[in-house]
Amino acid sequence: MAKDLIERVTGSRWFLASARLALVAPFLTSAIAKLVDPTGATAEMQQFGLTPAGLFAGFVIAVQLAGGIAVLVGRCSAIAAGVLALFTLAATLLAHPFWSFADPMLWALHRNIFVEHVAIIGGLMLAASLSARR
Repeated sequence: MAKDLIERVTGSRWFLASARLALVAPFLTSAIAKLVDPTGATAEMQQFGLTPAGLFAGFVIAVQLAGGIAVLVGRCSAIAAGVLALFTLAATLLAHPFWSFADPMLWALHRNIFVEHVAIIGGLMLAASLSARR
């Protein structure tokens, strides 16, 4: 009985739509913020030594928007989730190298963000796997 209820809830359209939205919310909100503030987006790329910064900002926006929308609407979800997972891995290694901080507060902050991003990567891997099976 409980198994049937769980399958009914987790297989429902609203549940899957909510899960997809939750999974891509960080990407879509980040892309929108960068579109609203292109100077800030470029400065962010410069902060990480990425040049040409404007080109990298455009690339990041494109990946976040295209990947986020594709996963959200269920089109090419496995590929989009895989691309977002690889993007998140690269961005996390670049932006949150917690092992390089001597300050315990910065170490803890970046380690926590790093691990949270690993969880997002895991969610994207699951989404890719589940999408590929449909």
